[in-house]
Amino acid sequence: MRILLIEDTVELGTAIHEQIAEDGHAVDWVQLLSHAESSVQSTAYDLILLDLMLPDGRGLDFLRRLRASGAGTPVIILTARDQISDRIAGLNAGADDYLVKPFDLSELSARIAAVARRYHGNPNPLLKVGGLEVDLIEHSVRRDGRPVDLTAREWALFEAFVQRPGTLLSKAQLEDRLYEFGAEIESNTIEVYVSRLRKRLGREVIETVRGMGYRLARS
Repeated sequence: MRILLIEDTVELGTAIHEQIAEDGHAVDWVQLLSHAESSVQSTAYDLILLDLMLPDGRGLDFLRRLRASGAGTPVIILTARDQISDRIAGLNAGADDYLVKPFDLSELSARIAAVARRYHGNPNPLLKVGGLEVDLIEHSVRRDGRPVDLTAREWALFEAFVQRPGTLLSKAQLEDRLYEFGAEIESNTIEVYVSRLRKRLGREVIETVRGMGYRLARS
């Protein structure tokens, strides 16, 4: 997924960035709400991780503005504020989940995955895609009962198709899913990863619509 991380504490932000990048997500990290405002206006994010106390304002105000604009992007609040009243305020403002600092990074990964499944109408983490068995929690795939090894980047690309079955995804949309701001992307990168997925999962799994993009083949 393409994730926006809004966190001003450098040590924590670095740890979160590394954790979710290892999970295969593309992460844009900002430390000011003004930068977050610019980011959401220019990029379609799949999820936002939001600290409540930033140097230039309150995260709840940002969240309320986001929801008032009609944006339905899922938001997980990350904060040291642990009072029940704080949690209620965050959820009432439009947050989808609330994680109190300090937290285990593996729990954050699990909550990101759970929120993503709900938003894509897929609460069940175990899926069947043709002859493939897909586990969205374990980030694993079995083909004809045998495990298939995928790199984090290959999984991220495959997950983009699984979350939008039958939807045509352009090369630019897929690049946005895989890479954060400033990343250098070779012109044929998506083609290379699609080719690798077909080799591992079967050529019939991903369809090419010439000049337009790719989509998960119908079962």
